[in-house]
Parts: sequence; C-alpha cells; structure tokens
Amino acid sequence: MKKIYLNELGVLCALGRGKAEVARNLLAGISPGMTITSQYSPGRELMLGQVIGDLPPLATDNITYHSRNNQLLLAALEEIRPAVNALLAQVPSERIGVVIGTSTSGMAAAEQAMQHRLDSGDFPAHFHYGQQALGSTSAFLADALGIIGPTYTVSTACSSGVKVLASAQRLIQAGICDAVLAGGVDTLCGFTIAGFSSLESVSAERCNPFSANRKGINIGEAAALFLLSATPSTIRLCGVGESSDGYHISAPEPTGRGARLALQGALDQAQLPAADIDYLNLHGTATPQNDAMEARVVHDLFGADLLVSGTKPLTGHTLGAAGALEAAFCWLALDAENQENRLPPHIWDGVPDPELPQLRWVKLGERAQRLRYAMSSSFAFGGNNAAVILGREN
Repeated sequence: MKKIYLNELGVLCALGRGKAEVARNLLAGISPGMTITSQYSPGRELMLGQVIGDLPPLATDNITYHSRNNQLLLAALEEIRPAVNALLAQVPSERIGVVIGTSTSGMAAAEQAMQHRLDSGDFPAHFHYGQQALGSTSAFLADALGIIGPTYTVSTACSSGVKVLASAQRLIQAGICDAVLAGGVDTLCGFTIAGFSSLESVSAERCNPFSANRKGINIGEAAALFLLSATPSTIRLCGVGESSDGYHISAPEPTGRGARLALQGALDQAQLPAADIDYLNLHGTATPQNDAMEARVVHDLFGADLLVSGTKPLTGHTLGAAGALEAAFCWLALDAENQENRLPPHIWDGVPDPELPQLRWVKLGERAQRLRYAMSSSFAFGGNNAAVILGREN
C-alpha cells in the first residue's frame, strides 16, 4: 500500500489564525476566541469559540457560495495556497480531489435571510437557498482552484473531520487521485446552539472535560485543511479507523463498543500496538455520557500511562470541523517546529470524576519523552465513530 502524507496544513479557530499562532496558543493554553456572548442565543450568555477578525472576501459571482463557512475555508486555503498552486502546475486537475467535512455549511446565512424576511416581508437579494447546502463547501473550494477531480462533502456530525482523511486516503490508495485537499469547516449559528441547548448539553462556562464539575459543551467554529499525497514529507497518515454502532441518535453506546472498534481499527491499519501511541487527543466533550464512555475505552485499550488531553476548552466543539482540527493539533505536535515535544494541555479544574477511571492528563508545558505517533478520536451522533493516527517520519 502507498504511504500517504499530510504535506501541508492551513488552520484557524478560537486559538488564532495560521499554524504558528495556533500552535503557540495551543501549547500555552491561551485562547483569545473563547468568549462569553449572547450573539447566537438571545437572552442567554454562553461560552463560544469564535474566530476573531475579518475573513477574506469571496471573489466569486456564484451567490450559492457566499457564506461565512466558505470564508473560513478560504482563509485556511490561503495559508497553503503556494503549495496548492505548485501542485496544480504539476498535476492534472482531474487527478486532484476535494473532500470537506461540515455540519452547518451556510446555515448562518439562511438564518440572517429568514430574519430579514420576517422584518421586511422578503428575502434579501443576496440570499440563495443553495448557500446552506452541505455540498457548497467542497464545490466552492474545487471551483476556486479549478479542480475537476472527485469532489464531495462528508457530513457525519462530529466525526466528519476524520472521515474526510479516510476518504482522501482511499482516493489516493485506489489510484483515483494523486493528491487530495481534505479538511473540515463549521461556523457558529443559532440553529446549532439552539439544538444543543434543547438537549441541555451546553455550558455557560468554559467546558470542563472529565471533571466531576463539568456542565456541558461549548460550541465553536474552525477550519482545518490538509494537502495529502504520496509525496514523502515529515508527517504521515498512518491509520484511520471507522465504525458505526447506531446505538442512539445522540447518546454514545455506554460500553464504548463502537468507539473501541474505531480506535482499534486505526491501530490495525497502522500496524501498531497500543503501546506505540505517544499522545492521544480525546473527543472530550465534557458531557457525562461521552466522558464516561471515552474514559473507560481509553483506559481499557491504552492503560493509565498514555499522555492524553481534551482540547475543546480551547476551541469549543467545532462539530464537522472538530476531527480535522484535532488531527491538526496532532500534526502541530509532531511538526519539526515543536523541537521540545510539547503537548496540547488538558485545561480543566483538576477535580477528577471519581466514577471514571483516571487517565494521565497532559499538564500545561508538559513534554513527551518520545513523540513518534499521535492519535485523535472523534465520536458523533448516531454512533458514528472515527480515529486517526499520525506519525513523525525520521
């Protein structure tokens, strides 16, 4: 089988914009975009993970592409644009794929348009229902670059951002593509926040995963975009595992059977024993059922000595982007710029839940003695699970 590499990464989230700023703030446990606001929940203030500042304009006349979601994706692309342009000069566009994960697409644009109609009686001239189509994100990126290879969107809720990496891997392994742009993007909107609020799972404070005092999740927005190919580079896509246990529309399967299948599947594909993993980025939503399931599965599979952290207190839960964003954190940890092997910290109040098996939480500033393989897990509504392992090449 061909070895697949993650050659480039563009990223922005509540931690900042671009690899350098995101890595710096991630490792320092600082997140400028985690703010308390009622912007998306009138009458109720919530902690949200927001991308701060202006986003690049969309230079297209196709109104169906006009959304904040696509602006976030464009900003991630701009960071890796030189490498993408070089690729396009060497590889036929039909041999390049685009696979993007999302769950909201342009829903925020639809909300604004509906409010305009309620206020004035008409939809605004700049609105088109296609802006909220899930396929808008991947189609926008392909059109912006003139790519005509396989182009599609994955929307499996919170596992979407890992599943796109599995899709990219398959496209390259099958010989259909020479390179794939794959990642996740999701944008804050009232619909999503109201939905999670109806489940009584959101917290007005910074989320506190695996703590006895946790009160629920924070929602966030982000974009993370990888360029994958068989061209060797320093970070390799070693394995991806996927499962679907279909236990419940929103609750995880209590024993973690499906989650374990995904984690073990990634280990099997990578041909690695669990003991070879040096760091695991947890899904860590700070909801009681997910935390309980995940803690038990991780403890059973990896033991109590593996360095682990949940990074959603620094970003919010970015939904369709979460898997790609947290894989990006593994990429940043493995990157040559991180010469000291510092790891993303587990930001919480330090009060463990006595009902859960205890894990080895990464402390602020902690370094790994060995950092060769990093893993990330994502568990979604409907029992849709995925895990990915990245490796540092010598």
